[in-house]
Amino acid sequence: MSGKVFFSVSMSLDGFIAPESLSELMGQQWMELQAWVFPLRFFRENLKLGEGGEEGRDNDIARVTFERTGASIMGKRMFEAGEQAWPEDPPFHTPVFVVTHEQREPWTRLGGTTFYFINDGIHTALELARQAAGDRDIRIAGGGETILEYLNAGLIDEFSIALSPVLFGSGIQLFDGVDSARVALEQIRSESSSRATHLTYAVHER
Repeated sequence: MSGKVFFSVSMSLDGFIAPESLSELMGQQWMELQAWVFPLRFFRENLKLGEGGEEGRDNDIARVTFERTGASIMGKRMFEAGEQAWPEDPPFHTPVFVVTHEQREPWTRLGGTTFYFINDGIHTALELARQAAGDRDIRIAGGGETILEYLNAGLIDEFSIALSPVLFGSGIQLFDGVDSARVALEQIRSESSSRATHLTYAVHER
């Protein structure tokens, strides 16, 4: 039995998940957006930054998101930003399928992460990810355009948003261009910590 297809992102209070420019992707706004993640014990463990870090509900959510994921899918923009920023042992530890027009051989990294470059669209990437994930879930890692493609195609089962107390004013909006005529949401969970509000929704055909 195949797992769920989901995405999990941090979002600003005004609806943005990333700055517009790749050059700003690791800048101050993005750091503030992700500030709930950095102090966590799981974050330190996953990036091999040493012992310590905070436990609690934020840490549990980050850990469960990682553990349920058997394969990830991302777009070319997210891969290009991460290719320069990720360590030699990237924080995936699963196969990652990159939706792109670029012809490229698989890129194998440490820790069980191999990037596969898929030129046949989102459905092919999803089928390959299902095969790789087995009975675990498939995470649409980003960026926003790729998430929206899967959402509008009716291929997302659920998603989670970590709503961070920060305002962007501009950038990449998560739901800009969503086909609201076909997407209906059912709230599953809502829980808050001192750093973020975690919202989880099931996705249904309207």
